[in-house]
Amino acid sequence: MNALTHKKKKRGQIPLRLNVLFLFVFILFSFLILQLGVVQILNGEEARKRVNETENTTASIAVPRGLIYDQFGKLLLDNEPERSITYTPPKNGDSAEKRLEIAEKLAKLMMMDEDFESLKAMVRERDKKEYWYLFNVKEANDRLTDEEKELTTSEQYQAILNHIKPEDYNEFDWNDRDLLNVVAIKKELDQAFELSPHTIKNENVTEEEYALVSENLNQLPGIDAKIDWNRVKPYDQTFSSFIGNITTSNEGIPRENQDYYLTMGYSRNDRVGTSGLEQYYESVLSGQKEIIQYTTDNNGNILGTETVKQGKSGNDLILTIDIEFQKEVDQIVREELEQYIKSSPYENRYMTDALVAMLDPQTGDVIALSGAHYDRENDQFVDQAYRVIYDSHVPGSVVKGATMLTGYETGVVSPGTVLVDRPIKIAATPRKQSWRTMGRINDKTAIIQSSNVYMFEIALGISGAQYRENEPLRGFNSEGFQIMRNYFHQFGLGSRTGIDLPYEATGFVGSNIQDGGLLLDFAIGQYDNYTTLQLAQYISTIANDGYRVSPRIVKEIRQANGNKDTLGPVIERFSPNVLNRISMDDRYIDTIQDSLRRVATEGTGRGHWANNQYNVAVKTGTAQNVFFENGIKRETHNLTLVGYAPYEEPEMAFAIVVPRTGRGTDQTGIHHNIGNRIVNRYFERKEEREEAGIDETAIEEMSEADE
Repeated sequence: MNALTHKKKKRGQIPLRLNVLFLFVFILFSFLILQLGVVQILNGEEARKRVNETENTTASIAVPRGLIYDQFGKLLLDNEPERSITYTPPKNGDSAEKRLEIAEKLAKLMMMDEDFESLKAMVRERDKKEYWYLFNVKEANDRLTDEEKELTTSEQYQAILNHIKPEDYNEFDWNDRDLLNVVAIKKELDQAFELSPHTIKNENVTEEEYALVSENLNQLPGIDAKIDWNRVKPYDQTFSSFIGNITTSNEGIPRENQDYYLTMGYSRNDRVGTSGLEQYYESVLSGQKEIIQYTTDNNGNILGTETVKQGKSGNDLILTIDIEFQKEVDQIVREELEQYIKSSPYENRYMTDALVAMLDPQTGDVIALSGAHYDRENDQFVDQAYRVIYDSHVPGSVVKGATMLTGYETGVVSPGTVLVDRPIKIAATPRKQSWRTMGRINDKTAIIQSSNVYMFEIALGISGAQYRENEPLRGFNSEGFQIMRNYFHQFGLGSRTGIDLPYEATGFVGSNIQDGGLLLDFAIGQYDNYTTLQLAQYISTIANDGYRVSPRIVKEIRQANGNKDTLGPVIERFSPNVLNRISMDDRYIDTIQDSLRRVATEGTGRGHWANNQYNVAVKTGTAQNVFFENGIKRETHNLTLVGYAPYEEPEMAFAIVVPRTGRGTDQTGIHHNIGNRIVNRYFERKEEREEAGIDETAIEEMSEADE
């Protein structure tokens, strides 16, 4: 009976235990379902995003930049293939220890630089500290103060480096070439970003180095040996200032514009334009980067790659210049500068530059931009054409056409107005006069014979001043400065010309002070300063019947086709960009044009231009250029010349500025010599091309050959 009772109790306990177990399992599953719901509903988007980030990551690979040609299809900027060693870190990067291991292996296969001094210069003090730290982590970390331990990770690391002294890292032999090579390589590896190819070396990679690295890629994770490209200028320094430069792969995108470039899809080590056309047309030349998608595991190891978007080389630029003519202009300017300085070395002891800008007045196309500079310290003449758009100078009488048109537009004078040219004597102001007293003259004669006094009268009229000999000006209004400048700006004098370059100077503007004498100086080009390019746009505006057109260096953008000998289809062809028109009254421009033509035939320029066969209109200028050297006053001249040809249907306009020449040199001026030579050579080359059957359709024939 007891046994039976015991069995019944045992059978009664089993269901109870099962119920407890079932209840426990039910609660467990309920908890799991609840957690799944939280993950699915509340955190699902974040979880999916994290899965995507860890599984698929994209990176971009740079493509060759577009090429640059002159207007006849001659290659001015090329891509030259070169061997390159790169490093692409995995997702989340390699550890410092891993990078050191890779550097040590790679150092056995290649040298960063064969020259010991250059190699030594690559390794900075910070690099030595970081190398020592890898072998002494605990000791270095123990040097942190309690306060420093509260800093952020990056701040702590900098503090650690600050505690490392020369006696620490000098335990290594920094005269050991192999050690320097390892550290120099590691330095490059440290600069790389995850899944982004970083160039370790792409200059002077030998065939042997390239082959050795290629053969050992399986032992060098992230390392690759491939063909890269380098920018090459076949015409060396000719027009180089305006073609511009790009960063190296080590420099990458400029730090000051880093955010901009990163948002535009650039990688940190991408090469970008830093000056000239390379910078201005960066978006055109850079091309479309190849997009690679990396599939990685949770540890960041790359499981596979896929090309998401094919890369596309940058588009090509066709310029407005004829590079052969540009070379000739450079040679003319350099020869004349050298001859002029050597002919009177003492008198011209402060003279260093000769600048030329040539434009097509109807289209704004740049024909040539040239600047020769005499490096007195090294006694050599060098190309510094950038001074044409960067340096500003007092222009002298060449601006009298702008002053006269301002007089017309403001109603102070009109075509045919007669005024008396005589010395102007304002109290407390040096006497102001023309180069000779001309008596009664009209507006045309004032330009032809370069009357200062006629321009003074215009300035006085604009300012509302009343002149009486030997007395202060009465009723002078300093707003006259701004009135005249507003008109001058319409010519491009004192304002941006609009040239397609990343930077151009706008000149120097004097103060609008209550000094009528300075306004008179302004009227004859002896106050505000202008660049040579501004002067070229000014004379082009007169030649083009008052229409101011922005200068342009790039004529077309063409699609790259992979063949340097032919051109791809036109993507964009630039038309003339008219900025403004000076005058609605054609009489005003006609009067100035006729006066400038007669300057060459019977006026101040006749001694140099009367016999020129190309029917040139010109205006000469000589401006006082006073400066101080070591507290001593130095008096020199700026020689200037502007003009255009032929007079009836202008094809070319030019401006020439030669600063700080010896005094009294206008009649034998270098500016006239340069002017005649460049004008003559321009039309001679045109005739030569016509005889040879070469014209602007030559570049279209290159396109047809490709089609």
